[in-house]
Amino acid sequence: MSQTANLGDFVDRTGSFDHPLIIGVGFDGSQTVMTRGMFDSMADAFARGLLRRGIVRGDRIGILAANRPDYVALVFGAMRAGVVPVPINFKFPPATIAQVIADCGAKLVICDDERRRTIDPERFAGVTFVTFDGEGTAGVASWLDPGPFVPITPRADEPALSLYTSGSTGRPKGVLLSHASHIWVAQARRRDYDLHDERVLIAAPLYHMNALALAILVCASGATAIMLPQFQATAYINAISHFGCTWLTAVPPMIAMMLREEDVLARADLSSVRTVRMGSAPVSETLARQIRGLLPNAHIINAYGTTEGGPIVFGRHPDGIPTPVSSVGYPHPEVSVRLVGPDAPIAGVLQMKSPAIMLGYHNRPELRSPITEDGYYDTSDVFRRDEQGFYYFIGRSDDMFVSGGENIFPGEVEAVLETHPDVVQACVVPVNDDIKGTKPVAFVVRRPGAVADEAALKAYVLANAPAYQHPRRIWFLDHMLLASTNKIDREAMRNRGEAELRAT
Repeated sequence: MSQTANLGDFVDRTGSFDHPLIIGVGFDGSQTVMTRGMFDSMADAFARGLLRRGIVRGDRIGILAANRPDYVALVFGAMRAGVVPVPINFKFPPATIAQVIADCGAKLVICDDERRRTIDPERFAGVTFVTFDGEGTAGVASWLDPGPFVPITPRADEPALSLYTSGSTGRPKGVLLSHASHIWVAQARRRDYDLHDERVLIAAPLYHMNALALAILVCASGATAIMLPQFQATAYINAISHFGCTWLTAVPPMIAMMLREEDVLARADLSSVRTVRMGSAPVSETLARQIRGLLPNAHIINAYGTTEGGPIVFGRHPDGIPTPVSSVGYPHPEVSVRLVGPDAPIAGVLQMKSPAIMLGYHNRPELRSPITEDGYYDTSDVFRRDEQGFYYFIGRSDDMFVSGGENIFPGEVEAVLETHPDVVQACVVPVNDDIKGTKPVAFVVRRPGAVADEAALKAYVLANAPAYQHPRRIWFLDHMLLASTNKIDREAMRNRGEAELRAT
């Protein structure tokens, strides 16, 4: 494919005009096929329509919708015109959605019908709201001006798109990402994994880096994406089976929810899956066994990435040494990493430098920049490194808590719990304690049919970890409380733990 400086034009056009680029699959079984030709035509038409309607280079547009093929086409079209798309987390509360729309300065917000019903346009002076399927001036179609479009050539400091963080540590921050940064990401990932003939399943939300970067990679590779509106375990399993999906991205809670669908799994054929890229939490030996049981032909990639720093940090070992299951890999050859802190270079907070690092945060001059003076992004994530150079995620530095003078990283305790054969997933959180300040408690999802009780799991941790790490209470759940990105919502789990203790 020809080289381009515009991320919105980074599309593999070597194949057929009629190649199915994205197949949207509704929960009712309906299908919407967007070919590569349809995709390019819609992206060009939207770029032309934005400029015709008075949106200018550098303006922001918001997209507030569940996953759908034309969502991606509009993102690409906006970028072609130099307009900055802002995918908005529709699981935010209404006040936070309003805050994001105001903060980014969106001139136009595109919604699906469900999200449009939650918005009061009277609250947003100067903002135009349209829907994907609306009629007349209320629909996206009125913003399409069919015809060819020559993409702008962006400046080095010009944002291609803006993704807002989840806001778990305060109001969401708009991360500004350049065209060059994510062209590099897609190019590097294409060199590492040839996705040209893959059928990639996307169920994570497009407002999150995981799904959006994968959608960009699909376009750049000429692959085919099977796209669900959002993750739903039964629909996810059925999509793999029906379409013969070969490449998945997942987070541990998704695997836990799939395991509960025993009847659906019994009828499904998941043998087509060749690769599953796991993110958001370490892959334990137990989780790896569960994934292999579900997806017997799949190679497991234990991935790591951030919105600010991009999805490429680690990869294969240069000497061909197999990556341990629980490791995120060896530093990628085009990425520089270092660990900082008193235990460095064996353990510490990861700082990394690559072409994917963000331009900065939008409209947040009061924040201390996480970019160091020498250009490294401080991730606030704690890692350790083994003798062969493989890295292992320990936990977020801001998740670490002190109990009786001992530092506890929840991920370390969760890793021990998840080695128990009866445990599918564990979440450890601190709760208040009059003597120790805080103490660890845990929530556990057991594998189907398992009978391990609280006493057995507490004894297991005591036998396999320092005594101060063992959870003082363990409660069992059918599924974890999840944030909008399908990651465990630790704040909600901590509140649940405090409530459980008050109830006893």
